[in-house]
Amino acid sequence: MEPPAVPEEEEEDEEGAVPLSMAPGPVGCQLFGYVGIEAVLDQMKIKTMKTGFEFNIMVVGQSGLGKSTMVNTLFKSKVSRKSSQPGQEERIPKTVQLQSITHVIEEKGVKMKLTVTDTPGFGDQINNENCWDPIIKYINEQYERYLREEILITRKRKIPDTRVHGCVYFVPPTGHWLRPLDLEFMRRLSKIVNVVPVIAKADTLTLEERAEFKQRIQENLKTHAISVYPQEDFDQDPEDRALNDRIRENIPFAVVGADQEHQVNGKRVLGRKTKWGIIEVENPAHCEFPLLRDLLIRSHLQDLKDITHNVHYESYRVRRLNESNQLGLSPLNGLPGKGEASSHL
Repeated sequence: MEPPAVPEEEEEDEEGAVPLSMAPGPVGCQLFGYVGIEAVLDQMKIKTMKTGFEFNIMVVGQSGLGKSTMVNTLFKSKVSRKSSQPGQEERIPKTVQLQSITHVIEEKGVKMKLTVTDTPGFGDQINNENCWDPIIKYINEQYERYLREEILITRKRKIPDTRVHGCVYFVPPTGHWLRPLDLEFMRRLSKIVNVVPVIAKADTLTLEERAEFKQRIQENLKTHAISVYPQEDFDQDPEDRALNDRIRENIPFAVVGADQEHQVNGKRVLGRKTKWGIIEVENPAHCEFPLLRDLLIRSHLQDLKDITHNVHYESYRVRRLNESNQLGLSPLNGLPGKGEASSHL
């Protein structure tokens, strides 16, 4: 009688085994009843309405382009105000002086802590060389403040966010090309903050002049490889890309600001009264202010904050931590002072 055959040992690597790198990803499954996952959206909404959120915007441009009026128009409140009184001549600072005003505004139970930073003195001097330096310094200081809070062993439950989420740059309505000052500012600032260029006081241009000016600005930006918001590199899916492509086609927005209401066809509308009629700032046929408002508030506000945190702040954080490593410092023991390891844009 023959002894029973001994089964051969299985090879360590079976032919049919699937390598870990080739393992399939998560597979969706069909629910056979209501779970309630969608309720998380209501939870997030309730929490946001209780705690509110922060949004920080900076406006940059030379004096007389209507920056304060535009911000008031955006938020339909006196969130930005001039230091000079009506009837008094506004004093132009000899250097760029940043001024921040913070308000808490509420709409339908949702609270927003809004900080508006103005830059009086920018572009107003005969020699505007390096006039962007105070602005770059301010933006980096807000990143530094957030970083120093973030690396603490015992951190605050919610770190105060003073980082600039969006910078609206006002281009004078010359009707020609971007000035060297405009190009250099946007080239430098677009690396550290979301820059949204607009054509200020667009009602001083005819529709034909406005279209030609916008085309020239777009050519300038492309020639000098300046990436303004929304940046193509950050489009996450085809739907986002299609939406942002439509926005990019209209940048820079030709805007008109007004914080006074007028009667038009029995309705109260925001507008500017001229001897030719009333320019309705929220009428797309009159100007592109609605496009700017939708971008900054209604459709891309959270995206502005996300890109600030995940891209611009992250780049700053990595650079600063690398500087601390090069100096042999532990982040827990403190980052080097800005004077010890500075980098130039």
